[in-house]
Amino acid sequence: MTRLPCLAALLLASGAFAADSYETVPPDEAALSTGIAAMISEQVVKDRKETGSAHRDAHAKAHGCVRAAFRVDASLPPELRQGVFQEGKSYPAWIRYSNGSGRSQDDSVDDGRGMAVKLMGVPGDKLADEKGTQDFLMISGPAFFVRNAADYVEFTQDANAGHPMRFFFRGANPFRWRLHELKEALNILHRRTSNPLSARYWSLSPFLMGASGPAKFSARPCVKPRAGTSDTRDPNFLRTAMAAQLKDRPACFEFLVQLQTQPEKMPVEDPTIEWPEKASPFRKIAVIDIPAQTFTSAAQQKFCEDLSMNPWHAVAEHRPLGGINRVRKVVYETISKLRHDLNGAARVEPTGEEKFSD
Repeated sequence: MTRLPCLAALLLASGAFAADSYETVPPDEAALSTGIAAMISEQVVKDRKETGSAHRDAHAKAHGCVRAAFRVDASLPPELRQGVFQEGKSYPAWIRYSNGSGRSQDDSVDDGRGMAVKLMGVPGDKLADEKGTQDFLMISGPAFFVRNAADYVEFTQDANAGHPMRFFFRGANPFRWRLHELKEALNILHRRTSNPLSARYWSLSPFLMGASGPAKFSARPCVKPRAGTSDTRDPNFLRTAMAAQLKDRPACFEFLVQLQTQPEKMPVEDPTIEWPEKASPFRKIAVIDIPAQTFTSAAQQKFCEDLSMNPWHAVAEHRPLGGINRVRKVVYETISKLRHDLNGAARVEPTGEEKFSD
C-alpha cells in the first residue's frame, strides 16, 4: 500500500475517513464494536451455564454442513474476473445451512435461514488469521435490519434483555421508531421455506469485487424449487428435508454478484437499503454443485458445530465493506475464540480432505 502522508495517517487512525473512497468510519466505531463484542460474550457465557455448551450468538442451530464444489464460470467479462473469480477455477467447499436465531429452536418458528460457504485451496494472504479459505456468508433476505455500530449497541442490549422489539419501538415518540428496520427484519423472518436447498440467500452487506468496487453476493437454486412436502411438526424438518433430497439427488445453486453502479441508491454504509436490481441486476459468476451425500453422522455434526464462518476469512480483493461488516470483524473473531475455548475445541480451518464415518 502507498505510504500516507503524516497528516493523512493521523486522520485515518482517528477514523476521520476510511482507507478508500467507499467507506466512512465514525470515530467511535471501534469502541462501540468492542462494547458489542463484550455484551455478546457475556450472553454466550450466560447461555453456556444453562445449556452446558457455548454456541454461536447467531445461527446457533445448524441444519447440516455439506460438501460442495464451487465452479467459476469459464467465460467472464473483465469486471467480473476479480479475486477468487478467475475463469474456470474450481474450489472444494463446505456449506453450513442454519437458522438465524442465537438459540436452537423448532424450525417451524419464523426465522432467517443462513447459507455460509467456505471455499478451500484459496491462495494468497487473508484479512483474518487463517490460511487457505474464503468465506461467503448469506441469509434469506436482501437487506439487514441494523444500520450501523451505534444502532447495533441498542439492538444487542434489547436482545440480551429479552426485549428485541424494543429496538424498533424506542419510547413513546413515533419519530424514534425504526419502522424501516422492522420492515426489513420481517422480510427476513417471513420468507418461509420447506428445504434450505430450495431457498435464495443474499450477503446483505457489501464487499469488494476487486477493481470493480463494491458489490453484493447472492445464491439462488439452479432450478425452480418444487413444492415442499416436509412435515412441519418435525422440529428439525429443514434438516430432514435436506437429508431426504441429498440421499439420492444432488442440489445446485447459481452464485451471483451485483456491482454497485449508483452509489447514492446503493450505499455501502447502510445495509438496510436493498440495492435495486433495476440499477444493477445480479449476474451469475459461478455454480455451486452439491452432490448426493449423507451429512448427519455425529462426527460430521460435531465438525459442523466447531466450524468457524467469518466474512473476514477473505482475500483483500473481497474485503468486507461498511460499518456492520467492521463490527462483524471484531464480534466474529471474539465469539469464535470464546466458544472454542469454553468448549475445549481447536479452531482449525478445513482442507476439504475431512473424512467422517456414518
